Amino acid sequence: MAQLTKKNEAAKPANNQKESMPLGKINYIMIAACIILIALGFFLMSGSSNEGSTFNNDVFSNTRTVVAPFITFLGFILMVPAIIFRGKKNTATQE
Repeated sequence: MAQLTKKNEAAKPANNQKESMPLGKINYIMIAACIILIALGFFLMSGSSNEGSTFNNDVFSNTRTVVAPFITFLGFILMVPAIIFRGKKNTATQE
């Protein structure tokens, strides 16, 4: 029984140490901005398609074939630094 309580005590953090979240507020803001970029890219790629015997030239527009995939790709690429980024630590609160 004594070993059981020692294991539980070791698992708990000390009272003077605060539990910290793995990502900070700035990380969540950056992730939200990346998600907005990805959604914007997919929105720009959407549109009407060819219907029946009529040909829609908008299918091959510059926005749908170049700009929108670039914005979407940029959102996915920027997601990595948004997750990895570590903000400045305040040394006064780390005591």
